[in-house]
Amino acid sequence: MAEAFDRGKRPRTLLQGPYGHPFHPVVITVPIGAWVASLVFDVLAIFAEDPSGFLLGAQVLIAIGIVGAVVAAVLGFLDYSVIPARTRAKRTALVHMILNLVAIALFAIDWIVRASAGHDDVPVAGVVLSVVALLLVGASGFLGGELVYRFGIRVADEGEQAKGQAGS
Repeated sequence: MAEAFDRGKRPRTLLQGPYGHPFHPVVITVPIGAWVASLVFDVLAIFAEDPSGFLLGAQVLIAIGIVGAVVAAVLGFLDYSVIPARTRAKRTALVHMILNLVAIALFAIDWIVRASAGHDDVPVAGVVLSVVALLLVGASGFLGGELVYRFGIRVADEGEQAKGQAGS
């Protein structure tokens, strides 16, 4: 079983990033940042005399987030593929993935709602979709932390970590 868990730490392909430095956690910053910023733009639009610029900006940020999330999902699926089957880590990763896919779908619906609503008024349905989707991303992020910090998925093994903690 130790050999199976060691496989969960190592990349299957260079697309995942080198050993100990996976790309998935880096790429997820793009959609999370874009989606949080879109909600900030929504709040600014509520108080703006002319909300159109903020609402257009929020819609563009949602689109950027969707594109970034699709890239992150591909990289995340590659990491998922190296986790040993029938383990708590694999089940956690599956829930993590499902939450993220639902969030991407909600943001896609959110983008469509906003595109059809125009940019004159803050779309209440769009803001609600954004908040719900961000809550799912937050829950998923907690599970992603569990995968890394508790289960050590795609993290260098203890022997490699000990080298970094050894004195000179």
